[in-house]
Amino acid sequence: MMQRYIEAQLHRAAAAAGLEIDGPIPFGVPKQDGQGHLSTNIAMMHAKKLGKQPRVLAQEIVDGIEKSELVERVEVAGPGFINVTFRDAVYHAMVKDLDGLGDHIGRSDAGAGRTMHIEYVSANPTGPLHAGHGRNCAVGDTLANLYAWCGYEVTREYYFNNAGNQMNMLGRSIYVRLQHALGNNDVPFPEDGYHGEYIAEIATQIARDHADAVREMSEEEALAYCRKRGEEWCFASIKRTLVALNIHHDVYYNEDSLYTTGKVRDTIEDLRERGLVYEKDGATWFALTQLGSQQDKVIVKSTGEPTYRLPDIAYHRDKLVRGFDVVIDVFGADHIATVPDVLAGVKALGFDTERFRVVIHQMVTFVENGEIVKFSKRSGKSFTLDELIEEVGADVVRFFFIMRAVGTHLEFDLGLAKEEGDKNPVFYLQYAHARICSILKKAEEKGLAINHQSDLSVLVHPREIELIAQLSRMRATVERACENLEPHVIAEYLRDLAGAYHNFYHDCRILGAEPALEAARLLLADVTRRAMRNGLLILGVTTPERM
Repeated sequence: MMQRYIEAQLHRAAAAAGLEIDGPIPFGVPKQDGQGHLSTNIAMMHAKKLGKQPRVLAQEIVDGIEKSELVERVEVAGPGFINVTFRDAVYHAMVKDLDGLGDHIGRSDAGAGRTMHIEYVSANPTGPLHAGHGRNCAVGDTLANLYAWCGYEVTREYYFNNAGNQMNMLGRSIYVRLQHALGNNDVPFPEDGYHGEYIAEIATQIARDHADAVREMSEEEALAYCRKRGEEWCFASIKRTLVALNIHHDVYYNEDSLYTTGKVRDTIEDLRERGLVYEKDGATWFALTQLGSQQDKVIVKSTGEPTYRLPDIAYHRDKLVRGFDVVIDVFGADHIATVPDVLAGVKALGFDTERFRVVIHQMVTFVENGEIVKFSKRSGKSFTLDELIEEVGADVVRFFFIMRAVGTHLEFDLGLAKEEGDKNPVFYLQYAHARICSILKKAEEKGLAINHQSDLSVLVHPREIELIAQLSRMRATVERACENLEPHVIAEYLRDLAGAYHNFYHDCRILGAEPALEAARLLLADVTRRAMRNGLLILGVTTPERM
């Protein structure tokens, strides 16, 4: 809140000094006491183009800042930093305002009245979720939480991709294992089949419960039956894993419905009417070169089977037809080449693709004892997401997949994930929350209740001001993370908030302090507890009251 105020002042003062700044002004927090509460290097960034020394430009900007009862001083430091110090009364007002928000600290109404659709996970039901799927799960669900926290009406969707050769191969793999279970060992296992233990498990279940019925089926009927049972088993497994990670979807969109409702047919015909579809070598091609791409792509193979681009175009058109204001896709890096083609197709059909926002997350490497852990669903050498959850816990799984920017490669350190001390960033944050809960419980046992009318003017210690300042940034941080699709920003913010609280706790005695100070510090601790809890809730991480 105060950052926005001083930012407006700096924009005006900079313009008066001949410097027009486009966009927001970058701020940092000085690391040493006495250097102010906010600092910016705008003079150092722009002095050269004005032909001025950074300190000279900085002083000109400082001289143009209007006097205010809110600001104690604005001064030039070092090679040209501009440091801002607010009056303590500003921070006291911040605590009162934050306390008045109750359990809604960090919430925003930036998206009030708007709808948002987000598709994430969407793993093919050909087996349990492997550990690499975890990043998509955690990123997608946290983004959904962020948008809901900013006031959007959020629809969480899972695209149930149950069509195509992968599903046929699942059915074939189960069918062969079933034949073996029934004593027919002469049926060869397909070269590209799925080898996981779950395939044998599904086949064993069928053999145990429905052996007679299967023997009466034709091969075609048995294959279809095995595919159906495999799909049901895999999707039930996926749902159980998601529940373990506190992930739920509002809609499960069945890919088959795109065909049964004619949406795929309508899509290809609409593209054909626009001269964007043609036949060649027995296949149907999408004329992407007419839309600025370097090459055309097949959308229906010579076998008559659509490639994934065609149903994806139909599906994404349907998302816009449903009328969402913002539509977000969360994909792995292996989708990066497909996205432009799909969006080009949707745009060619006359839809506003500006409503789409695509999050591409990079791949994950799992490391244990200095060695990379590899997995492959088809080979059966898999490290499932369930196994990861069992090994390190759901909270750690979610947090570790979130704590790095989605556009960077993530190295998931299993050794660190198993730590149960401050080295583990999840425990560090949860411990801060639990420590506050412990203090408040002890206060309650002493007969001390939170006094929302406490005299906050006694909060003048640098560690108190540092904590209040950090608390005041939460709403803006949530809004920034939402707007920029950067869930890791919340993890970083909570780390800084926990650090500020630990410093406050170490330097500022709460229980046993002079009564007025004790009451004010208890209120500040409770505000911090609510903020920490809300941040962890956004990340989908639990908030234990004792550890």
